[in-house]
Amino acid sequence: MTSPERDPHAIEDPTGSPVEQPVGEEPTDGQPRRSGLRNPERAVRGLGAGTLSLEALVLLLAIQPIRVVGGDLGGVAIGAVVALAVAAVVLAGMMRRPWAWNAGTVLQGLLLLGGLLHWSLLGLGIIFALVWAYALHVRRVILG
Repeated sequence: MTSPERDPHAIEDPTGSPVEQPVGEEPTDGQPRRSGLRNPERAVRGLGAGTLSLEALVLLLAIQPIRVVGGDLGGVAIGAVVALAVAAVVLAGMMRRPWAWNAGTVLQGLLLLGGLLHWSLLGLGIIFALVWAYALHVRRVILG
C-alpha cells in the first residue's frame, strides 16, 4: 500500500491538512514564489547568453546581404557590425556578472545607433531591442 502523493503546489494550514494554493498567486506563508526551476539564476543567464549569441550570429550573417541589396555599406559600417557582434559574444560569455545585463542593454542601443550607418541596422536594432526587453522581463519575473 502506498501513501497518497502530495501536491507540490499545496501548502499546509495550521491543522496540518493541505490547502490548494491558486496558480500564479504568492504563497501566504511569506516565502517568495518559486519559479519551478532547479536553478533559476542559471536559466536566466542562459536566456541572456543565448539571446546575445543569436544576435551576434545574425549580425555577422547580415553583412553580405546588406552589401548586395542595400548598397552603401562601407568599411566603417562593416567594422562597426563586426565590433558589435564580437561585443555580443563577449557579453554572452560574461552573463555571470551582474553588470553584463546593463551592458547588453547598452549594446542594443549601439545597434540602434548603427541605423545611422545603414537603415537595415536600425531594423535589426529594433528587433533585437524588443527581444532583449522580453529577456529582461523574463529575468525580472523569474528572479523577482
